[in-house]
Amino acid sequence: MSTSNETASAAAFLLTGFPGLEKKHIWLSTPICSTSLIAIAGNCTILFIIRMEQILHEPMYYFLSMLALSDLGLSIATLPTMLRVLWFNHRIIYFNICLIQMYFIHTFSIVESGILLAMAFDRLVAIRNPLRYTSILTNRNITKIGVGVALRVALLLFPTAILLKRQRYGRVNVLSYLFCLHQDILNVVCSDRKISSLYGLMVVISSMALDSVLLVFSYIMILKTVLSIASKQERLRALNTCISYICAVADPCYIPMIGLSMIHRYGKNAPPIVHILMANVYLLVPPLMNPTVYSVKTKQIQTRIIRQFWKS
Repeated sequence: MSTSNETASAAAFLLTGFPGLEKKHIWLSTPICSTSLIAIAGNCTILFIIRMEQILHEPMYYFLSMLALSDLGLSIATLPTMLRVLWFNHRIIYFNICLIQMYFIHTFSIVESGILLAMAFDRLVAIRNPLRYTSILTNRNITKIGVGVALRVALLLFPTAILLKRQRYGRVNVLSYLFCLHQDILNVVCSDRKISSLYGLMVVISSMALDSVLLVFSYIMILKTVLSIASKQERLRALNTCISYICAVADPCYIPMIGLSMIHRYGKNAPPIVHILMANVYLLVPPLMNPTVYSVKTKQIQTRIIRQFWKS
C-alpha cells in the first residue's frame, strides 16, 4: 500500500485472486463461473415458475421470490469483478465503484437473512395457527414485511458508507478478495478506524446474528408444535412442509458471514486461504443452495418445473 494518504475519492484498490495460483486463475474461474451461472439460472427459474403459476401466488412463495431476487442480486454484484480479475488480471477498482459493490453485497446478504426469518415466521404461523394463516399473512402484511426488511438494510448500511468515505487511504490499496467487503476495506484505512469497525460489528450483530437467534427460536417452536400433533400422518406432513426451510437456514450463510467478520477483527494470524475460502463460500454457495433446496424439497415447485420443461 502506498504510504501517502489520499481522500476516499482519489483512492484505488487492487483486488486479489488466489495468491500463488495466478497462473491457474483461468482454471479456477471455471467452478466460480459455473456456480454463479447455475445460481442465476436456478433463481430465474424459481421466479418464472412462481410468476406463471397462479396456484403458487401464496405467502410462502412470495417470500421465496424475495429470496430468489436477493440471491440474484448477490450473484450479479460479484461475478463481473471476479471474472475480470481471473480472466484478464484487471485488478484495479476505484473507491466509489468498490463502495457501491460493497454496499450491494452486504445489502443482499442482510436482505436474505431477513427473508429467511420471514419464511420461518410464515411456517410458524401456518403450523401453530393454521386457521388464522390467511388473515395474518395478507398481501398487505407481506408487503410491509418486505418493505421493513429493505428499510432495515438501508438504515443499517447507509452510515457504513458515510464512515468509509470519511476515512483516508493509501494511493493504492491491496484488498484480500475478488470483491469489496466492508472489513477488508477497513484493513487498508490509514486513519483511525475504531468507530467504523465497531459500527460494522454492530451491523452484523443486529442483523445476521440476531436473525440467526430468532430463526433457531422459531424452528424450536415449530418442532414443538409438530411433535404435539397426535396423528403420525399429520406430524409427517407438517414436518415435510418446513423441512426445506430448515435446510435453507442450515446452508452456509450465517456461519461464514459472522465467522468472516470475526476473523477480520480477531484472526489476524489466520492463513490467507482461510479468509479467501470463507469469503467465497459466503458469496457463492447460498445463491446456489437456495434454488436447489426449494426445487428438490418443495413438491409444488418441483412438479411445475418439470411440467414447464415438458411443455418446452
